[in-house]
Amino acid sequence: MARKEKDSENPGRLKQIALTYKMTKRVDRWIGLVLSAVGLGTFGAVLAIGFLLGHPVYLGILGFLVALLTMAIVFGRRAERAAFAQMEGQPGAAAAVLENIKRGFVFTPAVAMNRNQDVVHRAVGKCGIVLVAEGNPNRVKGLLAAEKRRMARVVSDVPVHVLVVGKGEDQVELRKLRSKVMKLPRVLPGTRVTEVNDRLRAMGDLMSNMPLPKGPMPKGMKLPKGPGGGTPRGRGR
Repeated sequence: MARKEKDSENPGRLKQIALTYKMTKRVDRWIGLVLSAVGLGTFGAVLAIGFLLGHPVYLGILGFLVALLTMAIVFGRRAERAAFAQMEGQPGAAAAVLENIKRGFVFTPAVAMNRNQDVVHRAVGKCGIVLVAEGNPNRVKGLLAAEKRRMARVVSDVPVHVLVVGKGEDQVELRKLRSKVMKLPRVLPGTRVTEVNDRLRAMGDLMSNMPLPKGPMPKGMKLPKGPGGGTPRGRGR
């Protein structure tokens, strides 16, 4: 039974690798040549050392394994870069990145949004509160200011870090967003993080009563109008 489970997992892993390769190929057309060059170069270098030492067979086997490992590392990095390139500029791309920061952070997507799909996400951790905005740099300023005023009613003594995703001045590139958040100074104890997050959740978030698709949101997504013609605010979860 264990062998059958292992055999059933292998096709799934191979299929996942194949899909990742196809996705990467769409952005990085040289990925095949790069991986071949890295693999052959690594194997050839180790094999040459084997001939010099008089152990070509042993080092040839070692070189093959090292070549596979090197190719896997290079493939992983280029696949990640390609994934970020495809996500760049899509509404909700920052949410997909932040959602993968599990340790030490509580993430809430789309705490503020306008009808142009400019959106603000919130993460609460030992660094305090992190507001991450994506969209038009000029329009998100208003969203960020409004959200900071709203939060100040319940957590005025907690540090608030503001990050705007983009490639312009004073902005953070999508591929660097995770590392930027993780490097923020930690000033709050774990119990305080829980307390702050509970207060913010009790305050209510924009998307509390609205279904939000995981990952980048589809282009053209429309928000329903509230009673006053604006976007609705949900109640605390």
